[in-house]
Amino acid sequence: MNEVVETLRHIEQNYKLFQQQQFTFVRALEHTREEAHDLIRPVSSIVQVQCYKDHHCFNATDRRILNMFISICNDLRNLCQKLETVHPGDSVTNGLLEKCKVLLNDSNDLTDIRATYPHGVVNYLSLDEARNRYGGVVSLIPIVIDHLREWVTHTKRHVLHKVSRGCAISKKETPISQTPPVHFAAQTSISNKNTVQLQEKDFQKYLLENQRPKQKAPWRPPGKHP
Repeated sequence: MNEVVETLRHIEQNYKLFQQQQFTFVRALEHTREEAHDLIRPVSSIVQVQCYKDHHCFNATDRRILNMFISICNDLRNLCQKLETVHPGDSVTNGLLEKCKVLLNDSNDLTDIRATYPHGVVNYLSLDEARNRYGGVVSLIPIVIDHLREWVTHTKRHVLHKVSRGCAISKKETPISQTPPVHFAAQTSISNKNTVQLQEKDFQKYLLENQRPKQKAPWRPPGKHP
């Protein structure tokens, strides 16, 4: 799971660099569409961008930015494949992955998709560009990233719930000793009581021995005696 999060973070960083160059990306599409004599239809698929780059791109800057877009799409596609092996999934995560795979399909029609708030990619286009030419292609990556973020959030919540539930069951099943603890103070009290009883017994014995009547010596007349 940590590897998935790190991969997604790396893709997001690359996309931030790409997003900062959105004007360059749009101009590259303009140039290659002119070369391809394809100025009427909108840019509506990944394979269309790939075709412009491979056959109608004669500028190093244009080739670099078009290649950056295609590379990010490939990275997202590979991450989707990895997610299917990392987590068995449920109805929510499987649905999110299916949406991503459809969006990232090379020939999928992007004409009608639009990234909404908080994304401003469409707002950077003119009205004609957004409506008729580039609104879909600039919306693709942020929409897919949003779906993958939602996948990660849902999966983490599901895993944490399972872990916390398992801990609760484990604590509930832990046996508790029924033998009451013997406190040190109680042991000391019993010991002191026994000592007092022994002392009293010895004292009584001492009294009995010292209260026996002493035998008087027989009387003898004064004088010398052998």
